[in-house]
Amino acid sequence: MGKSSERVNSKYEPQATSSRSSYVLMGLGAVIVVALVVFGVLYMTRDKGGPVDDKVLAENAAFIVGDKAAPDTIDVFEDFQCPHCKDFEASSGAAIQQKVADGAIRVRFHMLNFLDSESDSGDFSSRGAGAVLCVARNGGDRDVFWKLHSALFAKSGDDPSNAEIATLAADAGATPEAQKCITDGALVDEARSMADQSSKQLANSNDGNVATPTVLSAGTRVDGITDGTGWLDDVIANPPSARKSPS
Repeated sequence: MGKSSERVNSKYEPQATSSRSSYVLMGLGAVIVVALVVFGVLYMTRDKGGPVDDKVLAENAAFIVGDKAAPDTIDVFEDFQCPHCKDFEASSGAAIQQKVADGAIRVRFHMLNFLDSESDSGDFSSRGAGAVLCVARNGGDRDVFWKLHSALFAKSGDDPSNAEIATLAADAGATPEAQKCITDGALVDEARSMADQSSKQLANSNDGNVATPTVLSAGTRVDGITDGTGWLDDVIANPPSARKSPS
């Protein structure tokens, strides 16, 4: 599928999803049923292709942050149109950044897009994911990512244009090349393809379900991520080597 973002830019680092949900989108043939649940957004997919493939997750992360030598790597699945992802960013974003800075954890951010249709443009989730990928591929470091990531969630529901997203990226410190990439929508299609692959791996970890926000550690869903930052301390205190590998 081309070079992974990690191979293209070794300095960039971002990507994950939640255990409870607020909206359920069930695919029944051509019919989509939307139901209000409790915490996040859940898409029920029919495909569950087997165990989680870490290589696929690594290759399809929109942005990766943290030292490769960190004792644990987590996968974060979000959708820029998801209100509960916005809440997750507000509650856990700073703690994740600090743990990354401390070298305690490495984070792969997967920006999904199954809520595209909830935006007026019909593609805000994909365009936001494409913007993150533009930053990753064009000299963006993790500080630029953090700022743009937060700014896009702050604009969730406003459906900014590509030019407006490029301005957010400029304010975050993105390079002129990244800004042009965003304005042109140059990587939106690739971001969609990456989101699709990440969604399949998430479904493999969660009985065929894709939910945002969700966090995986060693391919296993982390519980309690909407209940403060205790989940992060638990993950760091119990690295994969101390846990039973998922079957």
